[in-house]
Amino acid sequence: MKKTLLALCCAVVSFSALAKTELTVYTIIEPELLNTYKTEFEKANPDIEINWIRDSTGVITAKLLAEKENPKADVAFGVAASSLLIFDKEGMLLPYKPKGYDLLSSQMKDDNIPPHWVGTNAWATSLCINKFVMKKHNLPYPKTWQDLTNPIYKGLIAAPNPASSGSGFMNISAWIQMWGEKKAWAYQDALNKNIKMYTHSGSKPCSMAAQGEVAIGLSSSSFAHTLIKRRAPIDLVIPEGGIGWDMEAAAIIKGTKHLEAAKKLVDWVSSDDVAKIGAVFSGIPSREEFITSEGKISYNAMIKNNFKWAANNRSTLIQQWRDKYELN
Repeated sequence: MKKTLLALCCAVVSFSALAKTELTVYTIIEPELLNTYKTEFEKANPDIEINWIRDSTGVITAKLLAEKENPKADVAFGVAASSLLIFDKEGMLLPYKPKGYDLLSSQMKDDNIPPHWVGTNAWATSLCINKFVMKKHNLPYPKTWQDLTNPIYKGLIAAPNPASSGSGFMNISAWIQMWGEKKAWAYQDALNKNIKMYTHSGSKPCSMAAQGEVAIGLSSSSFAHTLIKRRAPIDLVIPEGGIGWDMEAAAIIKGTKHLEAAKKLVDWVSSDDVAKIGAVFSGIPSREEFITSEGKISYNAMIKNNFKWAANNRSTLIQQWRDKYELN
């Protein structure tokens, strides 16, 4: 009898494991956050397991486009909205209105009815300033974007590469939207003379500033706040005149073989739980009631972003940037 019961128990456990749906989710979310999202989602949905495929914005965007005819991903989660608009234009996203969608900020919603994607949280540009390096070189803190072109900062600035980094792309997109193409490219010509390194990711310039490798890192306020909480010797400066931003967003990839599980993940994206995680990380979740006091400072400085324009011009702008600053 005992052997029979033991066999039955083993069979139930085995069946339960086999019954669990594995969702393949492409993401650009920073590695330290992935475990939090996975743990919290799987706690609420024990029948689903997330398998992350993580890389930078440029790599994930190229990967999904390359797999268009034979998609490997079930969901894109934490991918830049400007990239999702490219996928949408290619007919790669499955329309779906998740639970809680109506509670989201209007700036983080898709215009389509039903929506093709849903925003989770925003990240915005800031300057990470190393206090000690600035003091060592007797440098003033920059206040505006134009201040960064001052020759006194030559070799002391790190910035993200827009060809691989969403943070890098949102900068060139914002500068063009704010000033027009001629002035924006002239500005980047001047800024380029002061750049020590273009980095693969958007978080790296802030890390470099925190470690004293540069005086100034063009990065995101979310990365800066995280490092400040860890007592890194940096200050955060938001340049006057407006800052670029993008949002992490989620969408179901058309052709998924796990549609119901994918819907559950996108439903969860619009929940209080995800808004609270976004508030801790970026301070600017898609639910306005959860935006932090620190997040509101960046939120109020964000430009009115034309995501469709950015998506339509992404490849052209990146190639222009590479021709000017990467390939020469």
